[in-house]
Amino acid sequence: MVIIDPPKETLELLRQALNTNEAEEDESIEILAYVASLAASLASTQDFDSSTWIEALSPYVADLPAVKSTTSETIEKFRVLAEKATMFELDDDSDEDDEFGGEELCDIRFSLAYGGKILLHKTKLRLRRGHRYALVGQNGAGKTTLMTAISNGKLDGWPFHLRTQYVDSGSNVDPVHEAKNVIDEVLTSGKPKEACIAMLEELKFSPDMMEGTIGELSGGWQMKLRLAQAVLVDADILLLDEPTNHLDDGTVEWLTAYLSNMTETTVICVSHDTPFMERMCTDVIHYEHRAVWGPHRRLVHYRGKMSEFVEKQPQAKHYFELSTTDLKFVFPEPGRLEGVRTSTQKFLEMENVDFRYPGAKVNSLNAVNLKMSLSSRVAVVGANGSGKTTLIKMLVGETQPSNMDSCKLYMHHNLRVAYVSQHAFFHIENHLEDAPAAYIQWRFKDAYDKEKINSEAFRISPEEQQLIDDFCLEAIWSRRVRAGKLEYEIKKKGVPERDNKYFTKDELLEMGFQRLLKQTDEKIAAKEAGLDLRPVTITEIQKHLDDFGLAQEFGTYGKIRGLSGGQKVKLVLAAAMWNCPHLLVLDEPTNYLDREALGALSAALNEWGGSVLMISHSKEFYNSVCKEEWIVGDGKVVVTGTSAEREMKAVAMKKVYEKEVEGEELLDKVGGNVNDNGDKYKDAAMNFWGKSLSKKEARAYEKAKKKGDVKKMREQLQVPKGKIMPGFDELGDGKEV
Repeated sequence: MVIIDPPKETLELLRQALNTNEAEEDESIEILAYVASLAASLASTQDFDSSTWIEALSPYVADLPAVKSTTSETIEKFRVLAEKATMFELDDDSDEDDEFGGEELCDIRFSLAYGGKILLHKTKLRLRRGHRYALVGQNGAGKTTLMTAISNGKLDGWPFHLRTQYVDSGSNVDPVHEAKNVIDEVLTSGKPKEACIAMLEELKFSPDMMEGTIGELSGGWQMKLRLAQAVLVDADILLLDEPTNHLDDGTVEWLTAYLSNMTETTVICVSHDTPFMERMCTDVIHYEHRAVWGPHRRLVHYRGKMSEFVEKQPQAKHYFELSTTDLKFVFPEPGRLEGVRTSTQKFLEMENVDFRYPGAKVNSLNAVNLKMSLSSRVAVVGANGSGKTTLIKMLVGETQPSNMDSCKLYMHHNLRVAYVSQHAFFHIENHLEDAPAAYIQWRFKDAYDKEKINSEAFRISPEEQQLIDDFCLEAIWSRRVRAGKLEYEIKKKGVPERDNKYFTKDELLEMGFQRLLKQTDEKIAAKEAGLDLRPVTITEIQKHLDDFGLAQEFGTYGKIRGLSGGQKVKLVLAAAMWNCPHLLVLDEPTNYLDREALGALSAALNEWGGSVLMISHSKEFYNSVCKEEWIVGDGKVVVTGTSAEREMKAVAMKKVYEKEVEGEELLDKVGGNVNDNGDKYKDAAMNFWGKSLSKKEARAYEKAKKKGDVKKMREQLQVPKGKIMPGFDELGDGKEV
């Protein structure tokens, strides 16, 4: 009588290991059933350790008359069969076979984690020499983590004799690396100087570029340098993480041809440039999740190009079509611009603008004539180093034309600009140990963009500060438009406020107060967006992050250091859009976002009511958004196409935000003790006059804040009676205190 009913599949595998059949099992069927049940229990926990199986099964297998070899050999054979069946190697999930060609470089099984998160569990990786593998998966799946682990030899069972060369995406700005000489960096490949120079010349490096530093190169030329160094190394495995980032079409064609001719090197490549991957790869390794595998992903191998992979996995068609995405981004609509009544009315204009870098002999840009409105959807295109980013930086105010006296550069005084640079991660490199929501909270808690105000383009220089001190300028209190000119209310030290005077913008610029005016305009524009009313709480920020596809798991509870490249771009984009900008500037937005996220970004931009200006080498992406192109080359900017008039979607000047639950209502809702004043009053780092609070003042302010003592808080911030401190409307004007 058989008491135990084991899984039929496991029992059949045991029979295969014993090389027996049901007719020979009359006397031992109960032992077989018990052994199969024990094995099924071990397999269900994915425990395939040989010693564990031998210890658990040997007392029973030894009593089986059908055992034709040693007990341990029989158990090991059974274990291998069970592992293959459990790990789905006996299914037809993988296209890999022994006749597919190429020397086997590795055939390992491993698990991979990042921090406390398991990325891959008990997965297989088999690589062959000369094959070019496209490593495919969603943002955050762990592609870069896997490449890094391979590069460092940190995978279980990895053959240490293999030589690997890793080309990263160039997302991290390293001042030490950028200070190195270009030719010296390529010489680290170990090849003779003549071979290194020949490779750089093939990539169109000039002698001056070779003798210069890495930091002097644009993003595209830096990527070319990393690729040149990598291909000169005779590596067994070449790891490429987003190699087409910043590259123009000609260099992408060169890279595709070069990789296709490599027969002794295996390539593993991560890229969101699907056309490049289609031309380059011979195999696809896909991150997959299936219910039968439990909560974790595994790698599945598919033979052939990306298009063949999609035929086998139709749900992955978003790798070829931006429109086939379930992910959705929601951008906040921009507020109205004073005096701008239609979507085609210009808010930015350049006429006869030149730009030359300090110390350069010739202009980088000459006689530039451009204009933009809320209807503008513009792609800036051109070869690497042609001046695209130079133009963008001038448009967003980071640099000034070199012929200010003879050109026209108009920008609306309340224009809010969100700029995501090609080195997008520099925004967050000082906050890697913070949660994404905490980063946004730090950046905007004072009702303006602290990161922008502290940037080099806005920071007041010592020379300008000296001019401010010499003029006894205490603060700029307000701004108005009179007779078509901007005027600023100036409060001077030691002068009563009733004697404040107004100066025109031109007068203040002549006095040398350029950065001070930029800071003032930026803070006023932020207030016009309602940042002084918007709650800077974790709850409000997480709602905003949800609109950009960054879930609470990562946005509130994770650290920025643990985000993938694509998730970091989502964070940077969400932070840039917090102040409801009128103009969104994207420098190479396709570099780190996967195809699904790019589809969501394209759809969101087409729905959004603001203006878009982007640099991108992905024609597929920018054509989905932009109908106007600015072609940069030979120091000139040529405009082609026209941005069609769009519906005016700008909302009211300020958005009304729902009041968050607090006090007794919050106490009833969540239970326990809470601070009634909670987030009602903001933290403060500076007083009404723009000076940093001393430690004593900060402690006194914090004490008054906890008590809700508005009078004491106004005293510590030195807010004059009858005045409202920008960003601290909740403290009132002091007349009723």
